[in-house]
Amino acid sequence: MGQSLRTLKGVGEKTEKLFWKVGIYDTDDLLHYYPRNYDEYETPVDIAELKEGTVQAVSAAVCSGVYVNSVKGRQIISVNIADQSGKFPVVWFNLPYLKKTLRKGSWFVFRGRIVRKQGKLEMEHPEIFTPSAYEEILHHLQPIYGLTAGLSNKTVVKMITQLLESVPMQSEYLPEEFRERYELADINYALRTIHFPPNKEELLVSRKRLVFDEFFLFILSVRKMKEKTEETPNCFPVRETWLTEEIIERLPYSLTGAQLNAWHEIERDLAGRRMMSRLVQGDVGSGKTILAFLAMCLVADNGYQAALMAPTEVLARQHYEGFQKLMEEQNLSFPTVLLTGSDTAREKRLAYAKIASGEALVIIGTHALIQEKVEYANLALVITDEQHRFGVKQREALTTRGNPPNVLVMSATPIPRTLAIILYGDLDISVIDELPARRLPIKNCVVNTSYRPKAYSFIERQVREGRQAYVICPMVEESEGMEAENVLDYTEKLRENLSSDIRIEYLHGKMKAKEKNVVMEAFAQGAIQVLVSTTVVEVGVNVPNATVMMVENAERFGLAQLHQLRGRVGRGEYQSYCIFIQGNQEQVSKRLEILNKSNDGFYIAGEDLKLRGPGDLFGIRQSGDMEFKIGDIYNDSATLTKASEAADEILALDPELDLEQHRFLKERMGSYGQSEAENISLDKF
Repeated sequence: MGQSLRTLKGVGEKTEKLFWKVGIYDTDDLLHYYPRNYDEYETPVDIAELKEGTVQAVSAAVCSGVYVNSVKGRQIISVNIADQSGKFPVVWFNLPYLKKTLRKGSWFVFRGRIVRKQGKLEMEHPEIFTPSAYEEILHHLQPIYGLTAGLSNKTVVKMITQLLESVPMQSEYLPEEFRERYELADINYALRTIHFPPNKEELLVSRKRLVFDEFFLFILSVRKMKEKTEETPNCFPVRETWLTEEIIERLPYSLTGAQLNAWHEIERDLAGRRMMSRLVQGDVGSGKTILAFLAMCLVADNGYQAALMAPTEVLARQHYEGFQKLMEEQNLSFPTVLLTGSDTAREKRLAYAKIASGEALVIIGTHALIQEKVEYANLALVITDEQHRFGVKQREALTTRGNPPNVLVMSATPIPRTLAIILYGDLDISVIDELPARRLPIKNCVVNTSYRPKAYSFIERQVREGRQAYVICPMVEESEGMEAENVLDYTEKLRENLSSDIRIEYLHGKMKAKEKNVVMEAFAQGAIQVLVSTTVVEVGVNVPNATVMMVENAERFGLAQLHQLRGRVGRGEYQSYCIFIQGNQEQVSKRLEILNKSNDGFYIAGEDLKLRGPGDLFGIRQSGDMEFKIGDIYNDSATLTKASEAADEILALDPELDLEQHRFLKERMGSYGQSEAENISLDKF
């Protein structure tokens, strides 16, 4: 644990709360708050050389007065600049104080994005430097951090600079032989350089060390968890009953061979001597939910409790309704409760009482299931749905009360098996690698932005047939320096392009939980026809009536994530479609072509791994898998493998890390267990 942020000069209550919003609670969090990107301040070019779609610097004089206009509530400040090669317009938004700075004849370096507006090029919202100030930062890599409203990049840079000047040197916890073998930098050098790299070469060196550490410490903690579970007896062994066989017989469809294999492995674990810790990894739509329901029925039939934890309230409610429907169809009556964060105090009290007394045999909910107030009578099974949304420690939270229950983890993330074995090392793995025969394959197309009018017409036709559509954008709102579609503006654009009777709403991670739930519920019920969203819908809701998934700026997403998004459609009886739109690229990228050809998540993950080599620093960050602070399991798969080898070697030599050479590593593992491990989960939107 680090010190309070208030120990830093310039951090008061207000700034501290802003840091909390981005997950920084102490100085240790701040030290490990790595930049999400870097900006290189390059040599200024002549005005005549400025190119559309690039961020460039130009050294020029102000050659006009300053013009101020108001458009849609925004103040637009514009001025013309000139050098020996020509004149050029420059604009800023909501910065009226610039009027005093931009005096005619004064000379500055302007650096910003070159965009085309109404057929003409202009520089949008540039930074302004004096020539001497720009000379100082020329060719330097400037860190760019993840921010929230009110927290500027400048503030984060200032605080990290201050911290690095005062923070004591860390003890080197990685044994020297591994640093030499894998050519890894010193930890103190890496921590300093990742924030302020003098050049790209040194940045890569520091990143390599930090990625290795992140994987290495995580794998060590997972291996230790494995040891615990292997030694833990099954406190709730079930006797196999005919009930589940009868349910399978009476289902209106046949389970696939892969589903049956996975079910027999679950059944064997539940009846076994040691505690079950199993991952069921299946592609989107492969039929994992019915296996979860069968496991809950088997446990309940033995008189024990089973809990299923979902990542969103809407999904928890859908699971609850799905389980109730199954019981009705199968003529069963296991007492079931739903527990979510938005329940009233009275609803929670009633649920707590039923759970504590053992009356409720099946409990379905969200994170609310692991609150301290929830006491279980005889919890024998915990199922986490969409595991990658839950941290390792959250998964553990349900297993530390009384006798530890069996754990079943469901994941729709098709990680290649070689990586899954490393990442989920504490779990036995079942794979469902075939789709139910009744599923219609999704039809895909990859197109450029010129296809949009046709796509809008197609969405409208689908809505007229009673169907629904998703549209995914990479950003919530317009961002300076980033050319990509955003949810808020795109919603308005769609409202202009589609008929006025079609209800279009938006969804994004910055909305309050209640607001998100209202929108998701309305979409699930068919009251909203088109939902414009960020990737927050990735695990949000199951809508069998949705048949179109359109992804804008598809090139900005990882393949695993695009495949997860595509899995939101094709869940019902109707033919479904996925339209991937590339922003401003003439040729279809190799990556998107893989998606176009195949709907098989495991094949896609394997191909993605081949395409994305290690050390691709500025590659597209994956999602739909475990989210580390700096490592990427695809880009850095080679480092992941090396970290796994190192962890195995150390534990084989010194399982308890008691040797003198591992003293600092043991200390680091102690603090790791309290912080990083619980935060390993997917991208927070």
